[in-house]
Amino acid sequence: MRLGFLGTGTIASAVVRGLAGQGHQIRVSPRSRARAEALAHDIPEVTIAPNAEVVAESELVFLGLLAAQAPTVLEGLPFRAGQKVVSFMADMPLGQVATLVAPAEARAIMLPYPGIAEGGSPILALGDMAVLRALFTPANRIFEMESEARLAAYLCAQAVLSPVAQLVGTAADWLGDGPAGESFLRLLVTSSLSGQDSAALIAALNTEGGYNQRLRQHMERAGLPETLRAGLDGL
Repeated sequence: MRLGFLGTGTIASAVVRGLAGQGHQIRVSPRSRARAEALAHDIPEVTIAPNAEVVAESELVFLGLLAAQAPTVLEGLPFRAGQKVVSFMADMPLGQVATLVAPAEARAIMLPYPGIAEGGSPILALGDMAVLRALFTPANRIFEMESEARLAAYLCAQAVLSPVAQLVGTAADWLGDGPAGESFLRLLVTSSLSGQDSAALIAALNTEGGYNQRLRQHMERAGLPETLRAGLDGL
């Protein structure tokens, strides 16, 4: 398939890397030139092209733009009937994207994560799942949202990733063993949570008087659950 990317930020670049080696022809815009050049250097099927060429030569165009800049960037580009568009812009409704890319078809909002470059990553998506499944599964898992309101709720909840990373980083700093300590903690957290849900893991770690129980109870007394819920409500 002939794929085009307008914008080559961190997420768009990861998506391109995840699509490498699958027989696609990929054109990327020179926005974030250093990343675009790195993609063209590393992936034979990637070429850098002006925005108008990216649109004109692609069957499917991905929008990796800032919502505030999108109207200006997209104005006058040669979108055509029958062409498909997928947006990475979480803060622009699909209907608004459709207006900006008409007469092309705004088929979906897709919110990937950097891990898509290697596969095994979650993808939040709203809209036409067929086009996304064809490109990104089974290497990744798509979580289909039934409405923009549900997508917004998931976007709030996924922000827990940064606090979790901070918890791991703080514990690693306390441990004082450099990269080895953080590597141990990252592997511990990811492997433990990948095999069971949170409630089951907490129950398994709830040995009376054990380290996990005592630290969790200390953080509960300090107000962690209430603070987290208040933060999510505030988003």
